[in-house]
Amino acid sequence: MKLKDYFGERLKENEPLWKHVNIRIGGPARWYLEARSSDEVMRAVEAADMDGLRLAVFGGGSNTLPADDGFDGLVIQMANRGWTIEPNGRVSAEAGILSAFLARKTAEAGLTGFEWAVSLPGTVGGAVYGNAGCFGGEMKDVVLSVESFRPNAARTVVRTAGECQFGYRDSVFKRNGEIVLTVVMGLRPAPAAECLKSLEEALSKRKSEQPLGQLSAGCMFKNFEYRGEADIEKLKSRLEVPPAFLERKRIPAGWLIEQAGLKGLKIGGAMVSDKHGNFLVNTGRAASSDVVQLVSLVKTRIRNEYGIQLEEEVQLLGF
Repeated sequence: MKLKDYFGERLKENEPLWKHVNIRIGGPARWYLEARSSDEVMRAVEAADMDGLRLAVFGGGSNTLPADDGFDGLVIQMANRGWTIEPNGRVSAEAGILSAFLARKTAEAGLTGFEWAVSLPGTVGGAVYGNAGCFGGEMKDVVLSVESFRPNAARTVVRTAGECQFGYRDSVFKRNGEIVLTVVMGLRPAPAAECLKSLEEALSKRKSEQPLGQLSAGCMFKNFEYRGEADIEKLKSRLEVPPAFLERKRIPAGWLIEQAGLKGLKIGGAMVSDKHGNFLVNTGRAASSDVVQLVSLVKTRIRNEYGIQLEEEVQLLGF
């Protein structure tokens, strides 16, 4: 077996995935590897192909829900964490580095534009993959280029920000199967004290609004983006929609869930957070099937009540 040849005892068999995701749910991976460099990622992908194994890749485990039955193949968790920061604002980071860590390091270096990411629980690679954003910032605003690995061609590709096709919680990498290896960002010099103040403000806001003390996979649903009044006609007939939502043409999923009175709704061990409607939490013994059923129920209630079809933001693994 090529994987065993390359990685020896570091390759774990029947590894429980719940250990590696924030929501603490999930069955075993047939094979699991923590890849510590971009070279290891590429070598593992090529070996999995030679061994005829299915492949799944994730980062910090913050936006991932594994199936109760686990994953019959190789799961690679990105742990390539190299980074460099230049005084002119150019920042290079491998995919496995934690976004919050890099946000603090760039703020300490007197660079602004990435402070918002201190509230992201996952990795830089995952943030690029889903064009993560919060508190007014998004990855598309700071990315200069991305290097990715194309498994079917066994080669790397470098794309400019425009070629990444960033959209709302979307990128080309969600569609082409490539694995993000390294991202280069462009930030702006600013007084470090001001950068750190912005960083702490983002942290404070996250602590006040999100259920940080509970097990979750982060925001479960994408906010609803609409094009015309017809898309929210039923919603406006039932609720007074805040002007700020209408200006942005984006209705927060958590607000919709709260307005529908779904906070605290439970199925098995899964519950809609009573602090933030867009977080589905594991109250201690939830199964992924509990979460999936709760997701379906929430989507049905929002569609029936307001005529809006929510879409999941969390990535499913092994379903």
